[in-house]
Amino acid sequence: MTSLPLPTDRPRRLRGSGPLRRLVAEHRLAAADLILPVFLAEEATEPRPIASMPGVVQHTEDSLRAAAQEAAAAGVGGIMLFGVPATKDAVGSAATDPAGIANRGLALLREEVGEDLVVISDLCLDEFTDHGHCGLLAADGTVDNDATLERYAEMALVQHEAGAHVLGLSGMMDGQVAACRAALDGAGATGTAILSYSAKYASAFYGPFREAVDSQLRGDRRAYQMDPANRAEGTREALLDVEQGADIVMVKPALGYLDVLSDVAASVDIPVAAYQVSGELAMVEAAAANGWLDRRRTITESLTSIRRAGASIIATYWATEVARWLAEGEH
Repeated sequence: MTSLPLPTDRPRRLRGSGPLRRLVAEHRLAAADLILPVFLAEEATEPRPIASMPGVVQHTEDSLRAAAQEAAAAGVGGIMLFGVPATKDAVGSAATDPAGIANRGLALLREEVGEDLVVISDLCLDEFTDHGHCGLLAADGTVDNDATLERYAEMALVQHEAGAHVLGLSGMMDGQVAACRAALDGAGATGTAILSYSAKYASAFYGPFREAVDSQLRGDRRAYQMDPANRAEGTREALLDVEQGADIVMVKPALGYLDVLSDVAASVDIPVAAYQVSGELAMVEAAAANGWLDRRRTITESLTSIRRAGASIIATYWATEVARWLAEGEH
């Protein structure tokens, strides 16, 4: 009598070839789920490489236009703009200047690729302040949460007028979603969506980003960004933002916080994004340059892990490149 195959044989049979593995894969990457973060520098006369972020540049308006068109052609879902102004001051005046670099960039993107890409702003003051913090400072040097909310509401209206489809609220101020939603709705801008960085941790992995935006930060942001030791707090923050009117919530960084990402995804009924931050890119690029990691496989695996943990949207500096790989059939 022939014995029946053991059930434990079955998983290995489904791993035997590339087509089989693709057929039974539980999670897949898709170009339309990716967001490309980009930097537009007011003083740049040509694209300026960012030394700590290989392959990433501070754009001119012309090179930004080209990068956006490339992302759209590759099938990327969205583009997120960070402006780098020539002049910074204590209140981040350039953030609400309709002719400021960030708002000019949003208008450029809306005109160039607004029918093909979701245009996402960065609604925070850190790129625009001469102290580098995400909000206004009180006399004692701490961030004044409520005064900052007034500035955020002003920024929301200016960024809406500039053409942003989605406002990316990244400052981690208490009540920022409610303040911006009220400002938008009061102005009749009910169709402009809010992506809230709900669980944004005070992470060492942001280091290269500070170079990218010429940050003037003195001290740190641990008084308002989340403690990396805290897991449950990430879900509490996300639920508060959903209650206040967020349309998408985000966990940032991604790879070090997959547990938080999984918790948030299981707890909310709106799209969940994750940001693969500058330090994550820098580590992979450095290891690959030294021959320690297979660059392509590592990038794809890292993004798949973020997707597997529950992100339906992923912001990554490799968005256009990965979208091209996906079009070639790489998984």
